[in-house]
Amino acid sequence: MNATGTEVRTGGHGDMTAEGADTAVRVFAALASPVRLRILHVLAQGPSDVTRLVEQVGGAPSTISQHLLTLRRAGLVDFRRDGRRQVYFTENPQAVADVRRAAERLAGREGAAGQGAAGS
Repeated sequence: MNATGTEVRTGGHGDMTAEGADTAVRVFAALASPVRLRILHVLAQGPSDVTRLVEQVGGAPSTISQHLLTLRRAGLVDFRRDGRRQVYFTENPQAVADVRRAAERLAGREGAAGQGAAGS
């Protein structure tokens, strides 16, 4: 149930609590940036510091740091200290791959549905 007492459903695949919905919104909002998606892709390959992420993804170090903060707040990445550097990583690189595959599948379905409507 959500805050208003209404039960939230996931389309017949089980119940989704208000907390679960809030978590999903936070995660999907963090994934709503192409730059953050590229950062996650790099981190799925292995840990990295901001300097390497700037080289791999592009952008200013301060911008990459802000994106990393958003990803950390969503629980998608974490960091550890390595001397004076902060090294960022994702604990579940498989989940990053799953997100990419899900997006590709959903986009494929959307494209097919749009083509069917156009052809009618």
